[in-house]
Amino acid sequence: MLRTIITVVVLFCLWLLMSGIYQGFIVMLGFIAAAIAVFVVRRMDDVADTGRLEIRLKITNTIGYFFWLLVEIAKSNWFVTKTILGLHPSIKQHFFKVPCTQETEVGKTTFANSITLTPGTISVEHEGDEIWVHALSYSEEDLDALADMNSRVSNIERAV
Repeated sequence: MLRTIITVVVLFCLWLLMSGIYQGFIVMLGFIAAAIAVFVVRRMDDVADTGRLEIRLKITNTIGYFFWLLVEIAKSNWFVTKTILGLHPSIKQHFFKVPCTQETEVGKTTFANSITLTPGTISVEHEGDEIWVHALSYSEEDLDALADMNSRVSNIERAV
């Protein structure tokens, strides 16, 4: 119960700080909205699957991966910008499957989100140990780059 009250108060304080409106009726509506939001989430938690998400990440490898991903996003942004703004854009759209070797759902989700965060590619669907990817400008090098990303994401998972 205390956790619920603290959550309502924190949400209300955030709402109050971000809205910047301090009129009585509006403040009351903000508090009611925070309470309803917490109530709905609590109800969803009660009826949702009670399975817990297993998070097994190596902190130092995860931080290193994050910085590597930022560099890859910047490089990919530059490539997509050149491709789109070029005089003769070489857009060769293509769907293909990429194997994912991660052991946990967090690892697979991290890999799929990393693909989507990289401009010019998007992960479309996850089937078993494969992810369907759409590339804006496909080349054989994309498979090598995604295999490298796959191994890096697998490297941030901690063995049990």
